Amino acid sequence: MNIERIASVFKIFALLTGLGLVAGAGAFAASGSGGAAAGVPGWTAQVSSHTGVPDLLIGIDKESQTFFMFTRKSPLEVSRKLACTTGSAPGDKMREGDMRTPEGVYFVEEKVPGKLDYGLYGDHAFSLNYPNPVDRLKGKTGHGIWIHGRGKQFVSNDTRGCVALTAQDISALNGHIPFGTPVVIAKKLSWTKEAGSEDKTAQLLAERVRHWAADWQKKSDHFFDYFQPEKFAQSEGTSFAAFKSNKLSIFSRQPWIHVMVDNVRVIQGPDYWVTVFEQYYRTQDLISTVGKRFYWQKDKDGAWRIVGGEYTEASPTLEARYLSSKRAEMDRLLKGWLEAWLAADVEKYMAYYAEDASNGKQNSAKAMREYKTALWASKTPTRIAADKVEVAMHQKGFKVSFIQTYEDSTGQSDRGAKTLVLMPRGDSWVILSETWSKM
Repeated sequence: MNIERIASVFKIFALLTGLGLVAGAGAFAASGSGGAAAGVPGWTAQVSSHTGVPDLLIGIDKESQTFFMFTRKSPLEVSRKLACTTGSAPGDKMREGDMRTPEGVYFVEEKVPGKLDYGLYGDHAFSLNYPNPVDRLKGKTGHGIWIHGRGKQFVSNDTRGCVALTAQDISALNGHIPFGTPVVIAKKLSWTKEAGSEDKTAQLLAERVRHWAADWQKKSDHFFDYFQPEKFAQSEGTSFAAFKSNKLSIFSRQPWIHVMVDNVRVIQGPDYWVTVFEQYYRTQDLISTVGKRFYWQKDKDGAWRIVGGEYTEASPTLEARYLSSKRAEMDRLLKGWLEAWLAADVEKYMAYYAEDASNGKQNSAKAMREYKTALWASKTPTRIAADKVEVAMHQKGFKVSFIQTYEDSTGQSDRGAKTLVLMPRGDSWVILSETWSKM
């Protein structure tokens, strides 16, 4: 074979390798783990049992071609460890068609519908949310990154960028990878049962989410400090000024806003963290339940700020959890109100009412105060009880209904059905109206 022909063969082979048409092809350094090429940069990740780690998490070690399924059982445990194969080219995915598997934190979006090519994808495939908001900020392109099966011969580094398992393994996992499952993909991945050195950051970001919700509920200007304006605007595809203007308009229109965040989970990425949580949002005009993911990066001042977000579905039990948390607040208010009434303490009693409160006879807090002051000067309550208490949502806030039993110092007594309508005031509640009917 002459020199020109040899050169031609090598050119053809190089072209096929670049297109990913030669299984396992690439300039890979030999290693015991059969991993990535020497000198190719990548993310070395450690999954730890830090505060806020999800109950279920998938980890992909590209270097050792290993798929891990972690479950949180105080502490984190490996529930499955399987062989996998990733992109035929080494390194982090940067552009469409580069044959690389992305590195970072991703989430299972859906099971890919329809009949699949069994040789390439097995019987099942699950899509991931590549590119995520931070990927887009970095200019990464591409789509269609899946976790799927492989019906044909299983070879390391043999995909176009997806993560593949054997057809048998992916079938066994079907039904065990729910929507929203986080997937940590790294060049090299390790794990520990300890909380790890990043536990402090995990706790800080979980608290940041709760403070963000509290400042939103307060309609505070501090709400906007949680965002990195330029990056957030870029990832959201809108100006931060427009985002801020819209929120301020809502703040001015709504007499109150409730924001509850629950089930906050925290996951570390290469140069970012992701917080995952459920959000219950309520005003007089709107109720919404949603799952959210916030992507956080450090700003130039060293503070963690939101650079992007994604919406997911919330659990169907979220409203019940909101009601449960508010029921506890209603119970505390009712107890304090009854105690102030029994003590005939006008100041404490009237502190539970809005200025424009009505009880069917008096139509202002001032009129109610004058009436109670005069009444309690001649006879004071000696027994007040509230039984069969029920709490329900009301457009103005909440409705608290109960059977009320009353006795006073003159021996007078009555029993009837009472309903209080409560509206938010700051971090507490006030009575907007009360009605009573004799039983």
